Amino acid sequence: MHTRALQHPAQPITLYRFARSGHSHRAELFLSLLGLPVTPVDVDLAGGEQKRPPFLALNPFGQVPVIQDGDVVVADSNAILVYLAKRYGAPEWLPQDAAGAAQVERWLSAAAGPLAFGAGAARLITVFGADFRPAEVIARAHWLLGLMEATLNQHPWLAGPNLTIADIAHYSYIAHAPEGNVDLAAYPTVRAWLARIEALPGFIPRPATAAGLRA
Repeated sequence: MHTRALQHPAQPITLYRFARSGHSHRAELFLSLLGLPVTPVDVDLAGGEQKRPPFLALNPFGQVPVIQDGDVVVADSNAILVYLAKRYGAPEWLPQDAAGAAQVERWLSAAAGPLAFGAGAARLITVFGADFRPAEVIARAHWLLGLMEATLNQHPWLAGPNLTIADIAHYSYIAHAPEGNVDLAAYPTVRAWLARIEALPGFIPRPATAAGLRA
């Protein structure tokens, strides 16, 4: 399994994060799987730190996560996955061939779309009181879970036979979907996929919240 980094940075990578953010965990998980040295910096989202000039200089969108690797600053969790895979990871994390890369990119788009506005949004309602329509976002979550179940019945990982950043992009929000009242009981293949990720060397869990089905 290609989990360790092929090389290491000269100094620890700084990770600006919010511990309960699935996007932050996405970046933190991949850093840990690669075994890269990290200096975590917690951003006070409730206090509006992400909207102040020092943080906006790192990410004008005012969002976590952000990493700083020497002189390189990368914002957006999926962009961070791509950067780390290409800078430090084995080629299997982000295939070099056109077809393989396209398969990963398709799932990264799904992570930014139906995952974020399905299972991710459902959890925002129960944990943070976000103003989404529960029935709508839960239905979107189940639509994506059905697609993932069918895909994972064909091969062990989302983008094919090998573990890639597509799987890392989806793990955090799928694993914690029950906190948003999204039941995983009907998706045994997805649950087996979660277990495979959790068994990887270097896996770190995301802090759980007693909300939704896990209340």
